[in-house]
Amino acid sequence: MKWLALVVAALLWISPGESKCKLSNCLKMGNKAYVVSDNCNDVIKVIPKWEKKRCNRKWPQIETENDASLLLSKKWHVKRNLSLTVLLGENCCRELASKERLCFLTPDPSPESCEVKSVQTDKVCKGASFDEKVCNKKGRQDKYIVNITGTSATCVNCNKPVKHPEKAYSCDELRNKGVSINVTRGEDLDPVQASNVMKKMGQLTTSINTSSAALNMGEGVTGIIVRETDEEDVDEVSFAYEPPNNNISIIENRDSLAQFSRSVTVSKEAFEQAINLNVSVPFAAMFIFNNLAKDELNSTILGNEVLAVDMGANICNLTDKISIHFWNATYEGNASCRSWNGEGSRPNWTADGCLTIQNGENITCECSHLTFFAILLTPLNETISSSDLNNLTIITQVGCGLSIFFISIILFMHFLLRRTKASTSTRILIHLVSAMLLLNLTFLTNHYIVKLNSSVGCVIMAAAMHYFMLATFTWFAVKAFHLCLQLYMGGKIVISHYILKVSIISWVLPSVPGIVLLIKGKYGEQVIYTNDPEENVAMCWITDSDAHYIVNIGYYALVFVFTFTTFVIILIWLCCLRRTKSGNSPTGTSGRSILTILGLCSMLGITWGFAFFAYGALLIPSYYIFTVLNSFQGFFLFIYYYKTSQVGNTNADSSSSTDSSSTLGTLVPWENPYANLPDKR
Repeated sequence: MKWLALVVAALLWISPGESKCKLSNCLKMGNKAYVVSDNCNDVIKVIPKWEKKRCNRKWPQIETENDASLLLSKKWHVKRNLSLTVLLGENCCRELASKERLCFLTPDPSPESCEVKSVQTDKVCKGASFDEKVCNKKGRQDKYIVNITGTSATCVNCNKPVKHPEKAYSCDELRNKGVSINVTRGEDLDPVQASNVMKKMGQLTTSINTSSAALNMGEGVTGIIVRETDEEDVDEVSFAYEPPNNNISIIENRDSLAQFSRSVTVSKEAFEQAINLNVSVPFAAMFIFNNLAKDELNSTILGNEVLAVDMGANICNLTDKISIHFWNATYEGNASCRSWNGEGSRPNWTADGCLTIQNGENITCECSHLTFFAILLTPLNETISSSDLNNLTIITQVGCGLSIFFISIILFMHFLLRRTKASTSTRILIHLVSAMLLLNLTFLTNHYIVKLNSSVGCVIMAAAMHYFMLATFTWFAVKAFHLCLQLYMGGKIVISHYILKVSIISWVLPSVPGIVLLIKGKYGEQVIYTNDPEENVAMCWITDSDAHYIVNIGYYALVFVFTFTTFVIILIWLCCLRRTKSGNSPTGTSGRSILTILGLCSMLGITWGFAFFAYGALLIPSYYIFTVLNSFQGFFLFIYYYKTSQVGNTNADSSSSTDSSSTLGTLVPWENPYANLPDKR
């Protein structure tokens, strides 16, 4: 009975300065209570049965240094918020059962020789910092050192905040392990090869014998693997690097991520999901691809950095998401976090499952799955809303379809019914509508050529559409020149082979810039950006913005100045003519005058100015005006052609007409430009 009383007295003994907690009560704190003895270095069995097979590795240890008692525990204990009760004294424990490995208390008659300390790991070690002086000693790496000698325990975290991989594998070593990739200097990396490399990470993990390894696979391809041999040790892991060096470090504490401009954090939930999917060895592998081939839309990738993360299983629907940080990133445009599942011959970036957070020069991507990641950039000055683009596309397609229909009727009427009666003005008009017909056809088929994924086909389509656009501009200028020449010469043009000469110039001249751009490789896929990256549209066009501004904007600016000046002159002459003939004018001339103006705008291409010279706040309204008017340009020309082709007054373009008023008759809808003219040019 005396012995039993001594045992009870020892169990109820409380260390001065610690929490008023009986030892017996500390042992009843559920499955999270451990008791550590400094002599037998063992744990009293108050842990669940599932812990038996791992307890040898899990037990904390006691060290003595300068009369101080240090408790060495692993991250496993700290993360689980355990209550560690420490028995200090030589007589706290004397025997160790061989089978159950239980530490039996056999206290000395004097209870002072057995001191009890209670430590709450979550409170003591929360926010503990790294101390190189304390942690450099053997056996302390990757552990928490708790000094339990004083009245209040203190903790040092010996997990280095920034770690380097334990081993580095070269290209040849990885090739011997069955993982290789062909990297050619100056060329883009095949996305299929990159995808195959990530699929072999599980196989590679089982063949390495270290907890972490750096993977060097050639120029622009760098990777790292971190593996956990014990499922209970898994926790979130962070990788960080500083371009252009791209040496990837393992980050123990998220506070240390701030010193790097790039980082990736894989959550603990992702590890747990991989374990549930029967991954043999939990691991996380990350790769940086700096030269991955671009997608079909030729999208711009921030820093040309594509990141890939793999854990040997299909990890998705994470609530604790993968975090990708780009700090102090210099870029222009709108950033969007995108992912690609590794399928297909070229990346197909999507925003599904990724959230983009922009804060000045800092970009954070939060993604609920593991795969390839990149940050795509959309130019600020080339972006419109997806709804506006959709509306403009519908209007353009309907309008171009109508234009093709009515222009086809014009050509049918001309070649089958009225070709022999055509005047010079009408022949020039036919050349103009022919160029417009081909331009509309190439525009409507452009989208389908892009879907063929043929670079050669897209180049041909872009060159053809560009040529017909320049040809249309040229015929606008020729039509304006012809009107000015008629006014100047009083309706009588005496230039020999006039139509042949203007035809050769108008059809051959546009081919010159087209051939130059074709030789320099300026044609290909061009992206129309929207505020929603999913709604971006690709088309075959000029890929160099400088070439577009010089050739297209510059050329049309010259044409516009000339045609608009001609338009103003013609309107002035029409007004003067109407005043002089106001007494004899038929009724209902207002509608015909409006029709004349619309016909002039269509023939001279005035409406194109809304698209080419749109800027600032008027950009989107100008696009709508241009799209509506220009899409129905063929319809306006048909009405104009039909009205002017009615049999009536035959003084238009007549060689016998010498006054300017008869010349203007070619513009007035109720006069007939078709006549059997004596001069056949």
